[in-house]
Amino acid sequence: MPVTVGPYGQSQPSCFDRIKMGFMMGFAVGMAAGALFGTFSCLRIGMRGRELMGGVGKTMVQSGGTFGTFMAIGMGIRC
Repeated sequence: MPVTVGPYGQSQPSCFDRIKMGFMMGFAVGMAAGALFGTFSCLRIGMRGRELMGGVGKTMVQSGGTFGTFMAIGMGIRC
């Protein structure tokens, strides 16, 4: 089955590929924001050492997942 080709020879990404790309970009931005906010938040309440790393990591994953989900939804709406 031939792949659909654009006017200059390159094929367009599918809607699912765009949604995946939106999630990955949102996850990366959310992880960066989570690192900043999580570090300050955990240091403010007095965490140190392994507890600090766990708290910051948890905040990064939560923030990345949330922002990634919203970016994926936005890319899905654009399709």
